[in-house]
Amino acid sequence: MKYLIFLLFILSVGAITTGLIADLEYSEKLVGYGVAGLFFIVFPLFSWHRWKNKDVKDYLLTKENLDKMREREKRNN
Repeated sequence: MKYLIFLLFILSVGAITTGLIADLEYSEKLVGYGVAGLFFIVFPLFSWHRWKNKDVKDYLLTKENLDKMREREKRNN
């Protein structure tokens, strides 16, 4: 999956770069497709890939997590 995401990222950045550098009649479309590919395909795939086995509750500021952070801070000091 990470290779697919990397390939799509390279293709999107390549399309944006080609659209900005080359003087083609469809340069604006290349930039648009590259940006759309990044925001609608690459970023959601990357986010899903990084978060698929994680518990969201570990990253929320709940009372339990705040207490854990305070205990950890006291132990470090």
